[in-house]
Amino acid sequence: MRSALGGDGVEVVYVQTTGDRRSAAGEAISWKGDFTRELDEALRDGRIDLAVHSLKDVPAVAADGLVLAAVPPREDPSDVLVANGGLRLEQLPAGARIGTSSPRRRAQLLLVRGDLRIEEIRGNVDTRLRRLREGRCDALVLARAGLARLGRLEEITEVLPESILLPAPGQGALAIFARAADVRTRETLAALDDAASRREVTAERRLLAVLEAGCRAPVAARARAEHGELRLAAAVFSQDGSRSLAESASSRGEPEALGEEVARRLLARGAAALIGESSR
Repeated sequence: MRSALGGDGVEVVYVQTTGDRRSAAGEAISWKGDFTRELDEALRDGRIDLAVHSLKDVPAVAADGLVLAAVPPREDPSDVLVANGGLRLEQLPAGARIGTSSPRRRAQLLLVRGDLRIEEIRGNVDTRLRRLREGRCDALVLARAGLARLGRLEEITEVLPESILLPAPGQGALAIFARAADVRTRETLAALDDAASRREVTAERRLLAVLEAGCRAPVAARARAEHGELRLAAAVFSQDGSRSLAESASSRGEPEALGEEVARRLLARGAAALIGESSR
């Protein structure tokens, strides 16, 4: 077949990762590398020439010998509510059961609705929606981008504003990795790179790296690139949502510097302690 990148005989290789297997089995994901390790190995071994990831599942620091070759235009990174009966968050009764496996979502939901019961719901989108229909919970919180890519936006009850749920760093973005030494592939992939999306996720990933926050840490971040300016808002939460720290800043300079600035501000206010609690 002919690829959108140019050339004939392009082969799509499906690789099941440790994260895929654990998610399908309903097991917790303790490290973002669970979703990337096997693909990283296939890249380094030359079995594949590029790997496509959901960026929020990629560790903040790239694996040795690999580079983030392209960030295509980002989908809306919002979180959304999918509720039985078409209810909005404010309409859910006291004690309603919300399904999510995300500590970030758990903390922020409890911050605004301490009466809610957060249920651990894992698996792919279809599995989660089926459990909702079966009555195992009253509502789900999912990424809008995932539903958009599956053509299932009609499932959404409410798009949750960032004042309630600030998204995960990198949410809504795809990441295409290649070997650092593979100049030809990197030059080809450059055509897919969206400058604004790359600036946004670069700031968010740098923030994560400086905070040294793993995938179980309740950390949220959203960068917006508009009119040459980049604005980054970020927050760190306790697991139960009872404590939170938030910072924001804007810059026309390098996105890495902005991410580091906001992270340093959070650390100065005690973010490391909140992050440390999440790993215990």
